[in-house]
Amino acid sequence: MALVRVSVRECIQDSQDFGSDDEHMVSRVFFDIESRGSVLSTYCEIKQTIGSDYLLSPIEVYPPANYRGPYNHEIFGAKIEKYYRSLIGTNAIGIQVGGPGLGARLRMRNNRFQIPFNFEFEAAEDPRAGW
Repeated sequence: MALVRVSVRECIQDSQDFGSDDEHMVSRVFFDIESRGSVLSTYCEIKQTIGSDYLLSPIEVYPPANYRGPYNHEIFGAKIEKYYRSLIGTNAIGIQVGGPGLGARLRMRNNRFQIPFNFEFEAAEDPRAGW
């Protein structure tokens, strides 16, 4: 097992530049990922259905772009989702808005959140083992 450290720098929420359209909001989280003494500056994409509840509906978290080191998608995805959901909402650290059904009534585009978030996890040496 290897230790993987992730240092999130920022998130750009719901950008057409990243593929947002009338069906899905696509956001990117930018971070450094460190394992086995190497550091890669990269990002992952996050996808959520338009009109779904922003706070509660499923979110797809994609693996880090161009990263081939030790990896565990279950842990990585859960931590990135936690960060993303903390940015906008009733108790958010970014934009505080309230109420159930938030996504069905609200759409904000191209918000940039430069709020750091760090986490680490153990992962299999073979990156395919964590998928």
